[in-house]
Amino acid sequence: MNIHEYQAKEILQNYGVTVQTGIVANTPDEALEAAKQVQANSGQSWVVIKSQIHAGGRGKGTIIGSEQHGVALAKNLDQAKEIAKNLLGNTLVTIQTGPKGKVVNKILVAEDVYYPGASEPKEYYMSVLLDRQTSQNVIIYTTEGGMDIEEVAEHTPEKIYKEWIDPLTGLTGFQARKIAYNLGLEGQANKEMVKFVMALYSAYVGTDSDMFEINPVLKTSDDRILAVDAKVSLDENALYRHKDLAELRDESEEDPTEVEAKKSNLNYVKLDGNVGCMVNGAGLAMATMDIIKLSGGEPANFLDVGGTANAQTVEAGFRIILSDPNVKAILINVFGGIVRCDRVAQGVVDAYKNIGNIPVPIIVRLQGTNAEEAKKLIDESGLKVFSAIQLKEAAELVKQVLS
Repeated sequence: MNIHEYQAKEILQNYGVTVQTGIVANTPDEALEAAKQVQANSGQSWVVIKSQIHAGGRGKGTIIGSEQHGVALAKNLDQAKEIAKNLLGNTLVTIQTGPKGKVVNKILVAEDVYYPGASEPKEYYMSVLLDRQTSQNVIIYTTEGGMDIEEVAEHTPEKIYKEWIDPLTGLTGFQARKIAYNLGLEGQANKEMVKFVMALYSAYVGTDSDMFEINPVLKTSDDRILAVDAKVSLDENALYRHKDLAELRDESEEDPTEVEAKKSNLNYVKLDGNVGCMVNGAGLAMATMDIIKLSGGEPANFLDVGGTANAQTVEAGFRIILSDPNVKAILINVFGGIVRCDRVAQGVVDAYKNIGNIPVPIIVRLQGTNAEEAKKLIDESGLKVFSAIQLKEAAELVKQVLS
């Protein structure tokens, strides 16, 4: 589950990580009041206005129909309110949103931390995530932080360091000091970075997260180390242990069909194809999408109904798939191990009748427990449903209905 930058920073602060402070605003007037308060708290006249969407690349992204970037510096209160007007309610397009972009419903009015001092501010990159190859958490970091981090990874990967964490010992002080040393920090900045790394890792582990990404981690001109940005992905499977974090979900940032699927306990991801998929089991769903492509189609979605498919889940799956106007056919592919095929077949028939006229052809491939009985149920239903037992048969039927 993704969360906003301002929410991620609140989590970080709770674990002792120093962050760029700010105030959330939902309207231009709220942004003006927030700017006044940030100025008073920081002692700086300039403030930073940051759009809050679930996507990276906001600094280079632009609002559709204007030159307004998703992150902008306001030199005074009038500029702060004007930038807020340009952002709120409008669509921001970044390298991660795709051409459709995302509507900006909230902004963060933050302190300006790039103030002059004894030395130049310096940006670093740091993230914590699980390395599945080693079954260990890993801290990835580089001296080349900022908006061009993707180019660093592509063109100069030797500048990126990795520190793997033994799950039995956790992050040690030695490793945190090694990270600070590799970043070229000395004196007070070195000590501050050690504390920053230890606190960041504690936040990652303590929240059962999939990823913490801080870009940039900033060394200020007076040698403070703080998180200027924060991108956090929480492990949804662990949210039952973190009721407070589960409340951070912003459904307006998610695809409406995916939100609806979650309410029906369906695993659904929308794609751009023309053949809807309804499958039990993630591995079988991936194979089904492959077979659709081999048959000349393109999968319109990933939809796993799980091992307890019944009439209610099948009907919910149908409604979600049919909400996509690009769908020209639906392929149901079920292997009856735990679930009985005849039960799924009856669910298909019942769901079809409840929904009424379904305007696209449906191919149902059922294999496993009671597959023959299931095929008979489908064939004798009188509905516009094509049945198959072998996956090859189902693929041929997909090709036929699309031609």
